[in-house]
Amino acid sequence: METEILKVTHLNKFYGARQVLFDVNFTLHQGEVLTLLGPSGSGKSTLLRTLNGLEAFQAGTLTFNGQPVVADEAHWQKLRQKIGMVFQSYDLFPNLTVLENITLAPVKIQGRPAATVQAEALALLERVGLSAYAKAYPRELSGGQKQRIAIVRALALHPELMLFDEVTASLDPEMVRGVLEIIKQLSQEAAMTMIIVTHEMNFAAQIADRVLFLADGKIVEDTPGQQFFAQPQTKRAQEFLDSMDF
Repeated sequence: METEILKVTHLNKFYGARQVLFDVNFTLHQGEVLTLLGPSGSGKSTLLRTLNGLEAFQAGTLTFNGQPVVADEAHWQKLRQKIGMVFQSYDLFPNLTVLENITLAPVKIQGRPAATVQAEALALLERVGLSAYAKAYPRELSGGQKQRIAIVRALALHPELMLFDEVTASLDPEMVRGVLEIIKQLSQEAAMTMIIVTHEMNFAAQIADRVLFLADGKIVEDTPGQQFFAQPQTKRAQEFLDSMDF
């Protein structure tokens, strides 16, 4: 039986009087890759940010590993150690080396032994082809390298769920492939549970176990990945794929 890791029930979000997410419901199982697709402004990134406590929601419930999520900052700080998130803006500390960026949270927040964390960090850097940059500073790295470091930093916390928010959006085209390959490896080799927001349709088609298609803050389709790209169930989803030349 598949292990349920995340359940979202009747989630609604407002910015003031304006509602941006409408009655969102879905379940995510361990090892599953869920891709959030939809036009710009459909609520994808907002939904992703609510799943990591970066955006408050006004109605509904989140359940993580069978436990209801308490919507306060102290609870979210603990939960973020289990729900990693990588943004398009990297968010690396410019005054810290690559290795220091990766090891800071596992040592300071999780209280793990510095030597153990450093060894794990170096192994992760080797895995993404950046071991030579352990002592470099973010300003010395390309955009693609920074994004791979951001992924490694999130993995160093041993998350149970990874969230990726348009992680290639700010990269030059030649940088995109390397970052997407890392994410694909996490899915195939590490069986990492992931939710991915992306506009890279070919990548999404390769990696998605399921697709949530959003439009105007609502889930229009919740469809197995291969089925969505071969035969979407709604006219709105077909129009979206056509607009993306897929």
